[in-house]
Amino acid sequence: MPQELLIQVTPETAANESLLKDHVGKLLKVANSEIQHITILKRSIDARQKAIKINLKLTVYMQGDVFQEQQIQLPDYPNVANEQEVIVVGAGPAGLFAALQLIELGLKPIVVERGKDVRGRRRDLKAINRDHLVNEDSNYCFGEGGAGTYSDGKLYTRSKKRGDVTRILELLVAYGATPDILVDAHPHIGTNKLPQIIQDIRDKIIECGGQVLFETRVTDILVKQNQIQGIVTQTGQIITANKLILATGHSARDIYELLDRKKIFIEAKPFALGVRAEHPQSLIDSIQYSCDYRGELLPPAPYSIVKQVGGRGMYSFCMCPGGVIAPCATSPGEVVTNGWSPSKRDQVTANSGIVIELKLEDFKPYAKFGALAGLEFQKSIEQKAWHLAGESQKVPAQKMIDFTKSKVSSEIPKTSYVPGTTSVELGQVFPGFLTQILREGFTEFGKSMKGYLTNDAILHAPESRTSSPVRIPRDAITYEHLQIKGLYPCGEGAGYAGGIISAAIDGEKCALMIGAILNKK
Repeated sequence: MPQELLIQVTPETAANESLLKDHVGKLLKVANSEIQHITILKRSIDARQKAIKINLKLTVYMQGDVFQEQQIQLPDYPNVANEQEVIVVGAGPAGLFAALQLIELGLKPIVVERGKDVRGRRRDLKAINRDHLVNEDSNYCFGEGGAGTYSDGKLYTRSKKRGDVTRILELLVAYGATPDILVDAHPHIGTNKLPQIIQDIRDKIIECGGQVLFETRVTDILVKQNQIQGIVTQTGQIITANKLILATGHSARDIYELLDRKKIFIEAKPFALGVRAEHPQSLIDSIQYSCDYRGELLPPAPYSIVKQVGGRGMYSFCMCPGGVIAPCATSPGEVVTNGWSPSKRDQVTANSGIVIELKLEDFKPYAKFGALAGLEFQKSIEQKAWHLAGESQKVPAQKMIDFTKSKVSSEIPKTSYVPGTTSVELGQVFPGFLTQILREGFTEFGKSMKGYLTNDAILHAPESRTSSPVRIPRDAITYEHLQIKGLYPCGEGAGYAGGIISAAIDGEKCALMIGAILNKK
């Protein structure tokens, strides 16, 4: 019978099939010729000691064992062109995976996306970077694939209790992702490869009879006697259905404002906010791998760090090894940062959001906005950053040690943030309590990661779109809105996910609940 092994090997052994076979043969005390095949199930790096090791979970097939190469295939999707329709607002991971699940259930999704398709988005991203022009409907946050398409494509999630992570990963592989995402502890597709996968998912939805409508922004949600009736688009088009999955992402402020105007129940939600810190990748490698040069066999090192400072959590968020910082504003008159990495993670810089937990009490100055208080708090910081940086998509920036000492940096070296930087004392961007925690926190970070606190690191402000500042409440069992029948708040924008995988899982769950109701009738 095949044997499962948990082993720890050198990077050289992990990367070389022959050396790995030799190692396994010695462990099992068998000749290499007796080993038919080795399948790597899981792979992670242990860099806690100076001698770095690779942890592997393996299945070893001996001669005589039945071995069959795993073939990951798409589900047998039916044609749903003439089936009952369900509106899905948003073509991010929650919306797209909801649509796929609806098709599996024999229902027709109508996916409505305010932004452009993956190819069309590129021109608008170029306009942000080069011309400082923000298209409110097509940017790093809005458009086919959502925020993850052009801002990293990381697949790591802690949400394993929420649903079947493996199913989502296998679907992504079936649509063209590398099988490595099934193996690596921190799977990642990359911004250069994810667009084609997203396009293939869209093509499948259309092939099966679903609809995908781009550049179609929802301006009203039709409700009668607390029951969903459909939506109205910016052109006045009415699309009717009595089931609506609302998967608009955490930056669709107009949707929150629409719900608030219509007195559809929403509530303020805490989120986290801070800066995006950029270091030379070689410096992070030297800290994490305890070596001057990491070599070709180790990937660019990530880091994860959490501290309690002033009674609040301060932590790294969406860390991007070998990546760049991107402008992620969704409206003119604001500055927002995020980070991403290409699939090879081969850029010379590393960046991470460094953010602080906020509390509902922090939004008291904006109490008059009710459930939108956190959104207005977030917006005020983004608008202040825009003003301080010169009223363009340049970003306020400061060297890290200078920031801890409240000293304006005399010059800011060129960073990966293409629109450019303006030297600003970042204490002007944030409320006093946040500034103080950030200053103390970076000093604490420097104690845990020797070399991290350095003026070779540049802080860019703000990192403000970590999660939704609003929650759209739903029933814990049915996923239906507590007030409006047929409305299914979904994914990051509704406050129920935090990344590609958890959003995709949530989309599937909402679709399954709708299927369970409609297929009973």
